[in-house]
Amino acid sequence: MRTGCQHMMAALKARLKQFDDLLQGETIDLDKLRKICFNGCPFESGHRAVCWKLLLNYLPLKTREWETELAKQRLLYRNFIQELIIIPGKKTRSNKSSNGTLEDHPLNPNPDSEWQEDFKDNEMLVQIDKDCRRLCPDLFFFQRATDFPCDELVNASSYVETLRKRVEHTALKSETVAKNRLGITFNKSNTRRKSEEYSTLRDGEEAHWEVVERILFIYAKLNPGLAYVQGMNEILGPIYYTFATDPDDSWRVHAEEDSFFCFTNLMAEIRDNFIKTLDDSQCGIGHTMSLLMEMLKSHDASLWHRLQELELQPQFYAFRWLTLMLSQEFPLPDVLRIWDSLFSDPNRFEFLIYICLAMLILLREEIHRNDFPTVMKLVQNFQHSSIDIQVVLAKATELSFRR
Repeated sequence: MRTGCQHMMAALKARLKQFDDLLQGETIDLDKLRKICFNGCPFESGHRAVCWKLLLNYLPLKTREWETELAKQRLLYRNFIQELIIIPGKKTRSNKSSNGTLEDHPLNPNPDSEWQEDFKDNEMLVQIDKDCRRLCPDLFFFQRATDFPCDELVNASSYVETLRKRVEHTALKSETVAKNRLGITFNKSNTRRKSEEYSTLRDGEEAHWEVVERILFIYAKLNPGLAYVQGMNEILGPIYYTFATDPDDSWRVHAEEDSFFCFTNLMAEIRDNFIKTLDDSQCGIGHTMSLLMEMLKSHDASLWHRLQELELQPQFYAFRWLTLMLSQEFPLPDVLRIWDSLFSDPNRFEFLIYICLAMLILLREEIHRNDFPTVMKLVQNFQHSSIDIQVVLAKATELSFRR
C-alpha cells in the first residue's frame, strides 16, 4: 500500500516537472503542450489556468511577451468597464436625479433615444442576471464574495447605477416554468424581485456570479450581432472558476479580465452553435448532431437502430451536450477535466463528438433494455449514471483512434 502511494507521488512529481519544464521555456511548444494537456492539466501551481490561456490563444507562445500583452489586454478590459458600465451608469443616475426637463426621456419614441437602448439592455441584463445567479447551484463558490471586487463599481454605488441596481429597477420574470432551445429550464412571468434578495453580501463586496454577469454583459454589448444567448453563462463559468481559484494571487487578481478574453476567443470558435438561424447549416449545431448520428451508425449500428426505433431524436439530448460542451452533464471538476482535452484538440472540438459518442455507447445496454421515457431520462441526466469520467474519456480516445 505504502509502495503504491510512493509510486503515485513520484508519478505526480514527474508530471508536474513535465509541465514546469514546458511552461518555463522561452517559447512554448504548442504541440507538446497539447499532448500533455490532453491527458489532464494539473491544478497545482496554477498549471491548468496558464495552459488554458495558451490553448485558447490568449497568451502568446513567447513567454517574454506575456507581461506586455497581459498589461495591454487588462487595461483594455478596464476601459470596457468604464465605457459600457460606469459612464452610462453615471449618466443614468444624473438623469434620474435631475429636476430639469430632459430632451430625451423614457417615453421618447425616437429609435435613437438612449432610453430605448437602455430598455433593450435591461431586458438582456435581466436574463443574464437570472442565469448567473443559478450558475453551478451545487457549488457555493459563485455565491461567495470575490477577494478582488471591482473597486470602481463597489465603491461608486452612490453615483453610478451598477448592474445590480439596474436589475433591481427592472421587472423580473419568475413564476411560469419553460424551457429554451438548449433544454435549460427557466422561469417566466412579470413580478418584481425584492431588493432584499440582493442584500446577501456586505457593502463593498460582490459575489463571483456578479463578476460573471459583468463579463457577459460587456461581451454582449461588444457583440451586438449575437448579444447574449442563454447557455453562454455555462461556457464562461468553468473558465472563470479556473482562473478565480488560481493558487497564484498575481494571476488570480486578474481572473475577470483574463476570463473575458479567453471566453471571447472560445466563443469566436463555437458561436455558430448559439445562432438559431444557423442550426441547419453546414456550420450549425444541426450538422454536428447529424455527424454524431452518422458516427454512431458506423461504430454501433445496433444502438443506432434502437434509437431510431425509440424515435429518440438527438435534439432531445445531444443539442445541449454539444452546444454547452457537456458543462451541464457532469459535475464541475469533471467538466474541467473534459475541457482539458477539448482545448487541447488540434481539430478544435472534434473530440467533443467522440465523447458524446462514447456516452451513448456506454449506455447501450440500458438503451436496448428500456423504453422511451427511461432512456430519455438516462441521456438527459448522464451525470446520475455510475459511469466514471475517466471511463468516458478512455472510450472516446479509443473511438477516435478507430476512425
